[in-house]
Amino acid sequence: MRRLLLVTLLTALAVSAGFAQDSAGGVRPGRNGQFFPVDQVRPGMRAIGYTVFEGSEPQQFEVEILGVLKGFPNPQQSAILSRLLGAKLEHTGVFQGMSGSPVYIDGKLLGAVAFGYQFAKDPIAGITPIQQMIEIFEKQPGSEKGANQPRSVSFSEIAFNEKSAEFVQFVSGGTKSRLQSVSAPGSAPVLMPIATPLSVTGVAPEVVARFAAQFQALGLVPVAGVGGAAAIGPIKPFDEKTLRPGSTVVVPLVRGDFSVAAAGTVTYRDGNRVYAFGHPFLSVGISDFPMNEGEVVTVMSSSATSFKLSIPGEMVGAVKGDRSTGIYGELGSTPRMIPFEIDLRTSRGGKQTYRFEMVSDRFLTPILIQMTTLSAISSTERVIGDSTLQVRGLVQIKGQPDVTFENRLATSMNAPLAAAFAVSQPVNVLLNSGFNDLLIDRVALQITSVDARNKGQLDRLWINRTDVRRGEKLELQAFARTENGGEYVERVIVEVPSDAPLGELKVLVSDGGLLQASEPRTGITPKSLGHLVRELNRLRKTDRLYVRLERVGAGVVINNEELPNLPPSVLATLGSERTVGGYTLTRAALIYEKELPPADFVISGQRTLTINVVN
Repeated sequence: MRRLLLVTLLTALAVSAGFAQDSAGGVRPGRNGQFFPVDQVRPGMRAIGYTVFEGSEPQQFEVEILGVLKGFPNPQQSAILSRLLGAKLEHTGVFQGMSGSPVYIDGKLLGAVAFGYQFAKDPIAGITPIQQMIEIFEKQPGSEKGANQPRSVSFSEIAFNEKSAEFVQFVSGGTKSRLQSVSAPGSAPVLMPIATPLSVTGVAPEVVARFAAQFQALGLVPVAGVGGAAAIGPIKPFDEKTLRPGSTVVVPLVRGDFSVAAAGTVTYRDGNRVYAFGHPFLSVGISDFPMNEGEVVTVMSSSATSFKLSIPGEMVGAVKGDRSTGIYGELGSTPRMIPFEIDLRTSRGGKQTYRFEMVSDRFLTPILIQMTTLSAISSTERVIGDSTLQVRGLVQIKGQPDVTFENRLATSMNAPLAAAFAVSQPVNVLLNSGFNDLLIDRVALQITSVDARNKGQLDRLWINRTDVRRGEKLELQAFARTENGGEYVERVIVEVPSDAPLGELKVLVSDGGLLQASEPRTGITPKSLGHLVRELNRLRKTDRLYVRLERVGAGVVINNEELPNLPPSVLATLGSERTVGGYTLTRAALIYEKELPPADFVISGQRTLTINVVN
């Protein structure tokens, strides 16, 4: 009995030494900033670590120091190589979700468990020194947020067409994956950051599998159908027990009817400042992600890499920084999320509504939109077989007009996937535009599904006369043929402008997709956020026809504005050897354009004829 009491007392003293509390309610291991210096670390030293194996209480494990790796993982940084001891770790090895687990020597915080080897028989880990985790987030002079830096936008990135059925990688703006994680298939036998488990709820496993490679490239390993969902709710007040060292910290990327949440371990807390992971989460630098408490269901053992199954708790703050040595969060800070709503009218006349929020991030948000949209559609609609999907979208932006888009896709393969890609593109363009004043207040989608491929082809044109005077009206008939052999006729009244030039004019009837592709204004570098919003709202819809009157003649597009019928002297100047770039030559000048109402089916194709404007 006395032996049992002695063991209990020694354990309590060890825990209290590792979790010293300051008078402000913060948790400071080895208070007054007394961390264990890396230059005093010697092989053979013993240390104590804390992490959660089950529930919410950190549990102790032992650590044997093997040595110090200088210049790892980056120049002027170090990592401490160690062996983790204990029956549980001998069974699981270094597992996903323990990134950030604090390690102490003589009651002083050494750092965070952050690295491991895949398929290792022994639980060998790398520890990131706590000094490196803190110093990287210290604000330096001149580190204020930079000014707007607009990026070029290609209209082809937003095209909604049947080619979208071939899955396109979510990062259209271009990004490089960070250091490959321990769990990535084919990892070399070198020390790597421990991958972060990503608990996904409300999304079918086959949908998660489609996006697994993109997540793994970012060091995240999605686990479908486990854990609990991250709920939408207010921030919880924090106290001295909130996110103490060794406890589980959860970073929800999506919360609500769909939930996508990453889990790690808290390394150090100083007042309302929290440091965790010991390696990058996404390495995005400045961030604004939710920071929640978490509870561990269990640690799943695996011959490849074991992982935690975690349940998100209540939100207590926001992750404000994400760099090479870990993440930094602030308790009591509320992150800005993007509210989403999807109203789906099913092919059987039913209605499903999904409400959720997701983080605002130029790399993550597009793939999260694709995954949630695909899951919403495929949960009730077919993926293979004839299908027509109509998509209407609304993006509300603070201080700007709404961005709206509307299109239909008729195909026999992967219609939900194509629609998911298409609805993400306007948000993708906005988030990658480079404008710091962009704040998306809400995204709403209305999707209607029909179990049929309602599609037709523009066949021919007819016009009641070819000679016409200025201001007169023409009757134009566009004939389209459906796939089942039916014929559709669209009658259009075209009024020749009173200032139309005399001579031949080309009458062009085209679907919006082909017309947009032939547009000389193929891309822009927006001058302002308002300019970008206007251009997005000018994009043509690809499921309907447009009628144009054009005059054949040389012109140019400068700064995304069309200048038709320029004098030969101006064209000669632009085409001289002293002028390179900055303009695009055009061979036709727009006189008139009209958007036709959508038909009962998706019409594609392009036809032209010629009229003559006379006195």
